[in-house]
Amino acid sequence: MSTFALAFGTATKNRDQKIIEAFFPHPLLNPSDDLVAVIAALVGYEKGNQVIEIKCELAEQLAAAFNGAAETANADFATAAAKSTQALVLVVLEKDEAPSNVAEGYLKLQLISHRLVKPHAVILDGIFGVLHNIAWTNKGAIDLPELADRQIEARLKGETISVDCVDKFPKMVDYIVPSGVRIADTSRVRLGAHVGEGTTVMHEGFINFNAGTTGVSMVEGRISAGVMVGEGSDIGGGASIMGTLSGGGKMVISIGENSLLGANAGLGIPLGSRCTIESGLYVTAGSKVKLLDKEGKEAGFAKARELANKNDLLFRRNSMTGQIECLVNKSAVELNSMLHSN
Repeated sequence: MSTFALAFGTATKNRDQKIIEAFFPHPLLNPSDDLVAVIAALVGYEKGNQVIEIKCELAEQLAAAFNGAAETANADFATAAAKSTQALVLVVLEKDEAPSNVAEGYLKLQLISHRLVKPHAVILDGIFGVLHNIAWTNKGAIDLPELADRQIEARLKGETISVDCVDKFPKMVDYIVPSGVRIADTSRVRLGAHVGEGTTVMHEGFINFNAGTTGVSMVEGRISAGVMVGEGSDIGGGASIMGTLSGGGKMVISIGENSLLGANAGLGIPLGSRCTIESGLYVTAGSKVKLLDKEGKEAGFAKARELANKNDLLFRRNSMTGQIECLVNKSAVELNSMLHSN
C-alpha cells in the first residue's frame, strides 16, 4: 500500500516531554514502497499514521536507508542528526487524514510551504485544536506556561529572551525559504503558506497558512487562509481577501491569473482571470452589481456571486451614484518585471 508522506526531523518538547513543534527539512511526498519498508523494519512501524521518536544511534541507520533510496538530502541530515542532542522524530502518514498531533500538523504545513502540495490539497481539519500557542523567541519555541520561568532564568544569567510573537503558527522562513521569492517582512508569512516562484511580498503584505500564490505575483495586501492567487496577479496595498476561516462561509475564494485587486479594495467572491477591482471597492457575494454592455449601457443587475470565476471583468463604483458596476475589462494587468527579478 502506498504511503502519503514520510519525514524525518527534529522536535521541541516542553517540560512534560510533549512535542510543541517539529522541523522537517526534506519531507517526502509519496515515498517509494521500498524505502518505507526498509525504514519500517528499522523503527518498528507497521501501519497507519504514526509519529515515532528516534534515538540518535538509529539516525545513522536511517541515513543508510535514505542513501539506498537515493534520498541524499535526507541521508545527509540523518547523518548530522546522529550527533545532535535535540529530540528526533519520524512521521509516517499512510493516509491523508486530519492531523491528530502536533508533529503531523507541522509536517502538513511544511508540505505546503515546500510547494510539494498546494493549499486545499491536504486535510487540515482541526489543526487549530491540535497546535499549541507558542512563544516564538530568539531562544526558539517556548511553551507559554514555561515562558515566565524561562525569562527569569535568562535574566539571572544577564540574558534576555526576546519574544517575536505568540501564535500557533510560526513564520514560514524559520522553517523554509522557498526559491525565487522576496519577503520584506518575514513575520507576515505564516508556516503553511504557499509562496510561488517569483512572488514578492511587500512590508504590509500578508499570507496566511493554507493560502498563497501559484507563481509571479505582487502581494501588498492580505491573502487570508484558504485563498489562492494565480500567476501574474497583483494584490494592492491594504487590499483584503475574505478567507474561509471566518466571514467567507463555505465558498472558496480565489483569484485567477493577471488580475488586480486595487489598493484598499476587498474581495468576497472567487475572481476569474484578467479581472480588476478598482481601489477602495469591496465586492462581497451579496453585493448588487449593475451590469454594463460593451457600449456602457445598462444590461441588468446581478448578485456578485453570480459573476464568480468569470473572466475579463472590471468592477468599479460609480462616483455619482455609488452603484457597483461591472463591465468588460479592457486593460490587462502586467506586473513590472524589474520588481520581480527575485
